[in-house]
Amino acid sequence: MTDAAHIRSLTALRFFAAFWVVMFHYWPKLDAPATPMLVQKGYLGVEAFFVLSGFILCHVYRTDVEEQRFHYGRFLWARLARVYPLHLATLIGLGGLAAAAGLAGFAVDANILSWEALPANLLMVHAWGFAPVAGWNHPSWSISAEWFAYLTFPVFAWGALALKARPGLAVGLAGGGLALLYAGFERIAGFPLTQATIEWGALRIVPCFALGCALHSLWRARPMKDRASALLGAAFSGAAALITAAAGGPDALIVLALGGLIYFLAGAAQAGSQLFGHPALVYLGEISYSVYMICVPWKIVFVNSAARVLELSGEQLPWPVWIVFALTIIPLAALSYHLIEKPARSAMKSWADAWDARRPSAARA
Repeated sequence: MTDAAHIRSLTALRFFAAFWVVMFHYWPKLDAPATPMLVQKGYLGVEAFFVLSGFILCHVYRTDVEEQRFHYGRFLWARLARVYPLHLATLIGLGGLAAAAGLAGFAVDANILSWEALPANLLMVHAWGFAPVAGWNHPSWSISAEWFAYLTFPVFAWGALALKARPGLAVGLAGGGLALLYAGFERIAGFPLTQATIEWGALRIVPCFALGCALHSLWRARPMKDRASALLGAAFSGAAALITAAAGGPDALIVLALGGLIYFLAGAAQAGSQLFGHPALVYLGEISYSVYMICVPWKIVFVNSAARVLELSGEQLPWPVWIVFALTIIPLAALSYHLIEKPARSAMKSWADAWDARRPSAARA
């Protein structure tokens, strides 16, 4: 299996993580008696993204760091090209949407157009405690947290390299540190770190990103050759995450189980498995960032429009309407991916290539 195949085996998982977050946001708009605990735990889809991010970035860049070929500026530009265009587009779009909706008489959260929070959002530091309110496109707080991890990535990579000869210890330290941080933070702050957004979002990514880096070290140091064992490990880890979440178990256990799922899925691909490698699933994974970033803007548009058209007394949607609401996020995300995300990323890569081409050869060396 190629390196690209290893990453493809995890790409589809991004969609399921994103859709778990979507259900967390959308289920309360369903006219149903209660929200299942599994859906209530949907905020942990963000933790799955964070662990995946640490794993994949180490997969792509750790060798460059080890061989002193890592170019920090190019790395940051590539990551900026990955996240910023859609972040900016949804920020502008949601701002315009909120302004238009307010003029049309629709209910809009006053914080969405918070001018005080705008600079932090534009600089992607609104999860670092610099935003006074959760304004604009609120899910983008996690992109701010990702940006913090990108800026500090060499520290995570060096940590993984320091323990590359003892990857089991690295995983143990990362997993134990995550559990201790979760317990200590909740005791001090009075709420779980896994529910932090604009105040402590930058800290929220740290234990998950470190866990992803450590799991990559273990995966790389001890290649899996038994496909059946890897698939069994993935099934066990996935089931453990789902059952623990459905039972309302500790967030730390769920996140660790999600880490196990990521590790064993990568191991299964390493052993030749095509699980989650179907092109349709990979494509859903590729548009997962758009799914995540447009879910709240679409909720505002759809729910307010449906409530007005159907003359609903509240914002609770009947089942058939809610199903349309939830499923239409997929084609809308595909449009977002092809019209904004992918072309903007390609353009920024082209700019970087052009800049490199204009630099003197000695400077590029």
